[in-house]
Parts: sequence; C-alpha cells; structure tokens
Amino acid sequence: MDTLFNVLHVAAAVFIVGPMAVLPHSGPRMLREGRGAAAISLAKTVSLFSWLSLIVVIFGFGAMGMSDPKFHISFGDTWIWLSIVFYVIALLLSLLLVVPALRRAGAAVEAGAGAGGTGAIAGGGGLVTLLLIAVVVLMVWKP
Repeated sequence: MDTLFNVLHVAAAVFIVGPMAVLPHSGPRMLREGRGAAAISLAKTVSLFSWLSLIVVIFGFGAMGMSDPKFHISFGDTWIWLSIVFYVIALLLSLLLVVPALRRAGAAVEAGAGAGGTGAIAGGGGLVTLLLIAVVVLMVWKP
C-alpha cells in the first residue's frame, strides 16, 4: 500500500502542482498582449489547480501513514512540517494574491484600462514556484 500512495503522491504532484507552479507565469504576457479574457480564464485554471493540489497533500499523508515503521517518519520530522508550511504559504499566495490579481488585470484589459498588476502576478507566481521547489527539495533531501 505504501508504494501505491507514493506513486499517487508523486504523480499528483507532477500533474497538479506542476501546472499550479508554472501557469501563472504566462499571465503577464497575456495581459501585455491585450488578452484579458485569456487572463481571466487563466485565473480560473490556476485556482482550480491550486485547490486540486490538496489531493497531493492527502496522498502524502497516506504515504506517510503507510510507510514502513523502520523509517520512523512522522510530523515531527523537520522536512515534513517545513514542507507543509511552505506548501500552505504557496497555496495561500496562489489563491489570495495571484488568482485575484489575474482576474483584476484581465478585467481591466477587457475594459480597455491597460495591463496593470503584472508585478503582483509575476512576483506572487515566482514566490509560489520557489516555495514549491523548496518542498520538492525537502521531499528528496529529507534533512
């Protein structure tokens, strides 16, 4: 069972968290090109992948719970609790900064007001990506 949860955890991370980390970076370009409707659609997609990323956490908890007792894996391990902290910060940044900024900027472009707010999208998306990379490093390195 532990192998199944490990596979599900890694596969979900690749196919769900990957887009969560990468998609916001196309937003500023869309906005500069005047594609406000596409940016609004991108905001919905980023929001969906951000919420779906909770599946990765569930599978991770399953993998941790099913792990062989000889590995002594618990929430007290620095790499686990720090990964959870980094993930939660990334999730909140995505849902509370990046997605609303994409929606606002897309609506502004559609209204003809120009492509403002790209800094928040690029900066927030960059922080989300860095935090998720830190989670991957912790999952592999396990300090």
